Amino acid sequence: MKNLKQKIDDELRNFKGRVGLKIMFEDGESLSILHHDIFQSASLIKVPLLLVLLLKNKKREVNLEEKMTISEENKVGGSGVIQVLSNDLSLSIKDLMTLMITVSDNTATNMLINLFGIDEINESFRQIGLTQTVLNRKMIDFAAIEQGKDNFTTPDEIVHCLQLLDGKADLIGHEGRLIAEQILSNQQFRDKLPALIETERYTVLNKTGELPTAEHDCAIIRGQGRKVYVAVLMDRFVDSYEAKQTINRVGKHISDYLRTDLA
Repeated sequence: MKNLKQKIDDELRNFKGRVGLKIMFEDGESLSILHHDIFQSASLIKVPLLLVLLLKNKKREVNLEEKMTISEENKVGGSGVIQVLSNDLSLSIKDLMTLMITVSDNTATNMLINLFGIDEINESFRQIGLTQTVLNRKMIDFAAIEQGKDNFTTPDEIVHCLQLLDGKADLIGHEGRLIAEQILSNQQFRDKLPALIETERYTVLNKTGELPTAEHDCAIIRGQGRKVYVAVLMDRFVDSYEAKQTINRVGKHISDYLRTDLA
């Protein structure tokens, strides 16, 4: 772990911005930087939302095969594909969850939020140990943003979500873990933590988030007989390209450590 810490410290030393980072190995080893700091979540909020939906599935409070019809009024811009598809399209809740994660679809996310409402979702966050993660607005709600309402999380709590999605404490059950695995493994945005990792050696299940002032990624990385949960959140930077490249190299340092640690 000392070698990895040195690599990460060297990587971040000259970065102009704020970095929150949590790296948690399955065996309990960990590395943290500002891991309790609160950041605008951007699309990372979709990770705890996925977790809540899978928990409600286990409790039989939602039927993932139920169809929802998408009207023109449901559609919002930003990331995703539903906004350019036909009106009155019907998709299952599971399909909406898949689109929310794999292409970060904002329309799908808002429809899933509507299922239970912001207050109930936040209460579910608290029940699963998320005390700093909060949903205050839907996606692309500029009016809410102007009123000072935004979504927030921490590196520590995102890693906690990844662990629960991966089966820790059996919170979402075997079915939920398999669904989470299937959805995350089909992630289409792979230009941050996974970008420099050898896909022949490692499996990377990730979810990104970005705003004009933020670059984030989180991932479950498996390989060389080990598993690690990672969250990297960045803001207050000058150059978003530099931020993204730095996240690339953090992912590479972690995969290199997994290989050399067992050499």
